[in-house]
Amino acid sequence: MLAVAYAVYLGILILIGYWAFRRNEDLSDYLLGGRSLGAWSCGLSAGASDMGAWLVLSLPGLAMTTGFHVLWLVVGLLVGMWLNWVFVARRLRVYSELDGDTLTIPSYLENRFEDNSRVVRLIAALFILGFMLLYTSAGLLAVGQLLSGVFDWDPRLAIMLAAVAVTAYTLLGGFLAVSWSDVFQSLLVLAALLAVPIALIDEPGHLQASFSALQAANPALVNIFSNPEGKALSAIGIISLSAWGLGYFGQPHVLARFQAISSKHNIIWARYIAVSWGALVMVAACLTGLLALITLPDAVTEPESVLVAMLNVVFNPWVAGVLSLAVLAAIMSSVDSQLMVAASTLAEDFNELVLNQQAGDGIAADIGRYAVLLIIVLAAWLAIDKQANILEFVAYAWAGLGATFGPVILLSLYWPLMNRIGAIAGMLTGGITVVVWRQLEGGWFDLYEILPGVIASTLAVIVISKLFGAPSKSVRWMFAKVQVKLRD
Repeated sequence: MLAVAYAVYLGILILIGYWAFRRNEDLSDYLLGGRSLGAWSCGLSAGASDMGAWLVLSLPGLAMTTGFHVLWLVVGLLVGMWLNWVFVARRLRVYSELDGDTLTIPSYLENRFEDNSRVVRLIAALFILGFMLLYTSAGLLAVGQLLSGVFDWDPRLAIMLAAVAVTAYTLLGGFLAVSWSDVFQSLLVLAALLAVPIALIDEPGHLQASFSALQAANPALVNIFSNPEGKALSAIGIISLSAWGLGYFGQPHVLARFQAISSKHNIIWARYIAVSWGALVMVAACLTGLLALITLPDAVTEPESVLVAMLNVVFNPWVAGVLSLAVLAAIMSSVDSQLMVAASTLAEDFNELVLNQQAGDGIAADIGRYAVLLIIVLAAWLAIDKQANILEFVAYAWAGLGATFGPVILLSLYWPLMNRIGAIAGMLTGGITVVVWRQLEGGWFDLYEILPGVIASTLAVIVISKLFGAPSKSVRWMFAKVQVKLRD
């Protein structure tokens, strides 16, 4: 019966893909959904695309092992998510359409700075492909862990089956299929994450009693300023957790939703929807992890399996199995978005950079489909070969994309004197700083690499832009034109 439920779920995703396939008429439809997303579809798909495996597997496990100090991470992410919608969404939507109707972040940056050398686009595309490969691998690795736990399958088989499933509907429907499947999956995730706390806290005072029991077991777990051993949480620890929110400004799979919304006027509602959904699922995930400490009969040896373990304890096997679909949904909703961004980069940017020509929409869309196959094969190979911690993969990719693109995107939208040399310097400095910092250990080098990466990238953009002078008059004229359009 459980296998039937999983088959129905995957069948729904493929039907969504086929529906979207029938609506795709050109490259803009395939890569950006024809800029047709409404507030609900944009808000929910943006939220689902960036949460993924770490939300349902890593976050409950982190809450269980670290206690209340996980709230630094949750608050940091919610603040970053809100600020991204406030300061980036509307401007990027207007700028990317007005300045050449660009479909990807690399092409937006190239047009923004009139970079005829194509260097800006090439560097952006390479960083996206590299870090997105890590992201997609983390998702496939999570699917392997989930299905091997639920069905007792070989994780390698589970990874290959997940790769086939996500490839099927992404190949068919492109961005529109990915976005609408994310809406469906985000609702599943919300239902499953809320189910456990609601089932356990079904009486007045039960939540307070649960936390009293938790405090009696280990007072340090309910102190936001201490680690589980009772030692004061270091400044590096607090800053590292809070700094996760900086990553939002540079995530191409989230920024793509801003470009794809049907109108800049829908962004306010989409913002409230996305942040509300994010707050609900993260708080529910943390509650699940904390309640596991006093609910599970035995200690969980693998923290990233705590949600599935809680479902099995709280509900009967059939209900628990069906709700575990939401875990798969969360993972798939991020894998398909990251896969689509990587494919978009190859379809539009690789075609123009390497072949040095603009192919017809049909040919370019086919290149996008081949790109989906290439990326998913590489990601599956990496997931099978490197059985690493999911959070490690996600943290690396999140920091890399956030530091490479966050400062560059923000400054490109607000600073008219930024030039293409500054953009190149910012991307290189941010990305390389993350890679190098991650290899270092001890003292301040234990700080999460996104913060030094963002600081270094921001300084590089400002200093290099000032050294090389103002951009051309046409670039500044387009910037002024966008400001006028934003006031309409």
